[in-house]
Amino acid sequence: MSNSTVLFRARVPKARLKRAEKVLARMGLKPGEAFNMLLAQIELREGLPFQVTARPEPVLTADEQADAWNDALGAY
Repeated sequence: MSNSTVLFRARVPKARLKRAEKVLARMGLKPGEAFNMLLAQIELREGLPFQVTARPEPVLTADEQADAWNDALGAY
């Protein structure tokens, strides 16, 4: 596989990019690195690494979240 790269440009809302940059900085990432990770996941999964829907699932209550956590990972 070649190590050549390509410049990819996209228009995004300025405020969204600024908010995302703050989150990514806390993880030690730059937007370009996060985008490359997204593309890698799309390639590996042969699709988006998250569900896209017009009908989101309802938000869990705090108790439901705690139960889901305990079921998945054990008691805190």
